[in-house]
Amino acid sequence: MKPPYLEEVPAPERAETKILAVANQKGGVGKTTTTVNLATALAACGKEVLIIDLDPQSNATTGLGLIRTSRERSIYQVLVEGAALSGTIVETMVRGMALVPSSIELLGAEVELVSTPRREFRLSEALRRVKGEFDYILIDCPPALGLLTLNALVAADAVLVPLQTEFYALEGLSHLLRTVERVKRSFNPTLEIQGVVLTMVDTRNNLSDMVSRDVRAHLGDKVFDTVIPRNVRVSEAPSHGKPVLLYDLRCVGSQAYIHLAREILRRDRKEAARPVLVS
Repeated sequence: MKPPYLEEVPAPERAETKILAVANQKGGVGKTTTTVNLATALAACGKEVLIIDLDPQSNATTGLGLIRTSRERSIYQVLVEGAALSGTIVETMVRGMALVPSSIELLGAEVELVSTPRREFRLSEALRRVKGEFDYILIDCPPALGLLTLNALVAADAVLVPLQTEFYALEGLSHLLRTVERVKRSFNPTLEIQGVVLTMVDTRNNLSDMVSRDVRAHLGDKVFDTVIPRNVRVSEAPSHGKPVLLYDLRCVGSQAYIHLAREILRRDRKEAARPVLVS
């Protein structure tokens, strides 16, 4: 049975699949943690969710309990060999949430794709046949702005940016935003910023508070109200092969991701309700 706080905000009717690239070129900011736990929270709200692990480190894959020896196919075969994406989707322990796993082979994918026609569109084209089966598709991007991340940005409707509250956060964010604008001009004119979520927030730390104020001053309502605090249980969960919502539902980290999912659903419902102006 769903906890009562997940039932407070009804999920919007499925109008069309929303594809979110979870991206930040800086490592260690909580991309994979946010991808896995946000997807789990959305699935708990009754949404059908697919995670695509596009990071060669495969942290989203192992964090969901999949061991290397159990994977016959991965996103590598889809991007490089042209395999059907449907043949790589595996079920997870979370009802309503599936995964396209990654593998170490993905390390060489950028080099192998260099001479491939329409190399920037490989993921976008692979998603066409399956995206109607899901409400949300979350792409866990590698910590770099290379060809793999470019494929994610070309395929996505919007970008979700986990941002650690540290000194160099704004500098890295401005670089990512410039990349998003270039992708929008050249490959994907409908690409938008879904929002920035502040991660690893320590409310006892003056620096966290300062960075949070600066980011909100620059980006306004593009920054989610929900923040993800530093939490030991969130850090422990991947070693048990579980999202933190299954590992410890009541911890502050789990509660934060539940609130983030609710906030995204509210924003998407408002967006869907906006009138379309026909010129």
